[in-house]
Parts: sequence; structure tokens; C-alpha cells
Amino acid sequence: MMELPDINWQLAIDSFWPLLRGGLTGTIPLTLASFSLGLALALVLALMRIGGNRLLSGIARVYISIIRGTPLLVQLFVIFYGLPSIGLTIDPWPSAVVAFSMNVGGYAAEVIRAAILSVPKGQWEAGYTIGMSRNQTLRRLILPQAARVSVPPLSNTFISLVKDTSLASLILVTEMFRVAQEIAAFSQEFMLIYVEAAMIYWVFCLVLSTVQDRLERRLDRYVAH
Repeated sequence: MMELPDINWQLAIDSFWPLLRGGLTGTIPLTLASFSLGLALALVLALMRIGGNRLLSGIARVYISIIRGTPLLVQLFVIFYGLPSIGLTIDPWPSAVVAFSMNVGGYAAEVIRAAILSVPKGQWEAGYTIGMSRNQTLRRLILPQAARVSVPPLSNTFISLVKDTSLASLILVTEMFRVAQEIAAFSQEFMLIYVEAAMIYWVFCLVLSTVQDRLERRLDRYVAH
């Protein structure tokens, strides 16, 4: 029988705080910044898609198609390694934020568009009836209702982004997986360190999933069935 390797518990204990700190000061801030910017981009793209301007709708459609049709890692490398060839150099952390934000924007745009279109047309008519303009109706009536519908898929996107930020280690961004790589290379305990990092990612996602469930139950009380 194959013998299981002995676990270096002291190394596991010593590496836990550096890994956790890398997650709290690197992974989570990178996720929050990228998701916030990506969500803003997604809203703009969604409004371009459902607007009456064919040119803007076409631009948004092409952008979404490119983002959804190419790997995130390729997008990240194009931003960090490709742009310097045309004279535009961006530091690692901003490059990661740009790449992740663009990716989130492409995927979340379709979620937001579908959520807006799911709101009954009668809501638009109700807004016009009381004298609201199209923009006022969209802002005050449609978007709040669409937000409730889009919470579950957008929450899933956020949780996925937490894991995807590990790709930033490939462009030397100091986040949790980058810290894990450094500790593993120094200690030569690759299995132990990478499994420990994976468990911390799992705990992060478990906490976020719990928050998501509670938020969905809270919003569900305001949604008619």
C-alpha cells in the first residue's frame, strides 16, 4: 500500500496567517474593486443592449461576445503583457483589476439585461402614467425590481471571481495564491500549502454563499409570487 506522507503541522500552522492575510489584503480587495467596476460596466452594456440605438447595441453585443468567447487568462495576459508592446504599460494590480472588471462586465451585462427585461411592461406604463420620463422610470421603478431578480446570478459571479483572482498570481500580483506559491517554493511542501490555500478559498466562498442565501431570503419577501 502507498504510504501517506507525514503532515508538517508546524508548517501548516506557521503558513496559515500569511495565507489568510494574503486573502484578506490581496484577494478580497482585488475581488471587490474588480466586481464594483465590472458591475458598473455591465449596467452600461446592458442599457446599450436594450436601448434603441443600433450602433450602441451592436458595440455592446460585440464586446460581450469577445469577453464570453475568450479565456480570462488570455484577457489578463493581453492587458499585462500585450499592451506594453504598443507603448501602454500598466502595473500588475491595476492590470488585474482592468482584466477582471472587463470580464465581469461582459458576463454580468447579460444577467442585468435579462433582469431588466423580466420586469413587466406594465411597470414602464405605470411610470409614464404618473409623469415620469424614461430615465426616471428606469431608475426609480425598473432597476430596483431588476436588482432583486439579478442578486442570485450576480452573487454567483462574485463568488467565482474570488477564485478567479488566483490567476493574478501569474502577473506577480500579491494575493493569497501568490503567497502560497512563495511559501511552497521555499518549503518544498507543495501539497500541504496548496491544499491549505484551497481550504481558505473554500471558507471564503462558504461565508459568501451563506451571505448570499440570507440576502436572497430577505429580498424574496419583497418579490410577488
